[in-house]
Amino acid sequence: GLHTLCGAGEPRARNGLAVHIFICNTSMVNRCLYNSDGDFLIVPQQGKLLITTEFGKMLVEPNEICVIQQGMRFSVEVFGETRGYILEVYGAHFELPDLGPIGANGLANPRDFLVPVAWYEDRQVPGGYTVISKYQGKLFAAQQDYSPFNVVAWHGNYTPYKYHLEKFMVINAVAFDHADPSIFTVLTAKSTRPGVALADFVIFPPRWGVANNTFRPPYYHRNCMSEFMGLIKGYYEAKEEGFQPGGGSLHSMMTPHGPDADCFEKASKAKLDPERVAEGTMAFMFESSLSLAVTKWGLQTSNCLDKSYYKCWEPLKSHFNPKCK
Repeated sequence: GLHTLCGAGEPRARNGLAVHIFICNTSMVNRCLYNSDGDFLIVPQQGKLLITTEFGKMLVEPNEICVIQQGMRFSVEVFGETRGYILEVYGAHFELPDLGPIGANGLANPRDFLVPVAWYEDRQVPGGYTVISKYQGKLFAAQQDYSPFNVVAWHGNYTPYKYHLEKFMVINAVAFDHADPSIFTVLTAKSTRPGVALADFVIFPPRWGVANNTFRPPYYHRNCMSEFMGLIKGYYEAKEEGFQPGGGSLHSMMTPHGPDADCFEKASKAKLDPERVAEGTMAFMFESSLSLAVTKWGLQTSNCLDKSYYKCWEPLKSHFNPKCK
C-alpha cells in the first residue's frame, strides 16, 4: 500500500526526497521492512499504527507523527482501514530547527519526543520470516526462521521516535503582518547549503490570530521552495472547500499561489478581533528546496487528480485603487 506521489533527487547519490501515500487494511504478519535509502517521516491520517521496531513498540495515531530512520527494521499492525502520508529523505536526518532569536523554548520541544521502551520477542518462525529491504527505490526480500525483533536492550540516540502535534508551541505575530510559515516548522532535514532545507515538516495547528491591519490567511506569493500540502483532519483555512483530509496539493517553486477567492473575500471583510484560527483542524506541509516531479501514479493511475483546481482563483478581482493610502 505504498504509492509514490512525487519526489526529486535519488537515493544512490544520497541526496533527495520522495512523498508517498500509504493505504492499507492488513497488518504485516511475519514480515518486516527496513529502508536502506533514507528516513521515513510517517503522518497517519486515518487509523492507528502499532509499529514494532528493533528498539520497541510505538502506537502512532492521527495527529501524531513518527520517524523511522535509515536501516531500522519495523513491522506495522493496523486495526482497519488506514491511510496517511510519508516524507522520505535521502542522505540527511530529521532534526529540530535552529531557534535563533526564539531562544530555548518554542516550536517542537525535545522533551515531547518519545522513543520506544526496549521490548523483544524470542520467537522461531519455521514457516519463514520475510525481511524486506527498500534499496535504490526497489524492494528485495530475504527469508529467515526467527523474528528479527530479538534485540533485548539498546543504547544510544539513533532511535525511532514519535511526537504528538498538539505539543507544538506556536510562535506567531501579535501586532501586524503575516509571519513566514517557517515559524511552524516541526522538523527539518538540512541540505548542504546553510539555511536552505532539503525538507521541512511544517504544521498549521489551532492558534490565536490577534494582528491588526493584516490579511490573516496566507498571503499570495511565489518562492524558491516546493510546497506539498496535506490535511490530517478538519479543513485548510486557505481553501475550506474541495481540500479533503487525506488529499494533497503541490505548488511548485516559482508558481504563484495563495488563498482561494472565497477565503480572500471572507478575510477581507472580517472584523479584526482576536480570533481562534484553525480550531479542530490540522494541515501540514512538506516543503523542499528541490524541484519535485509528480509520478505517473499521482497524475494518472490514482485517478484522483483535480484538473479544475486552478478555478478556485478565477473569481478573484482586482481591488487596486491608486487613491487609497
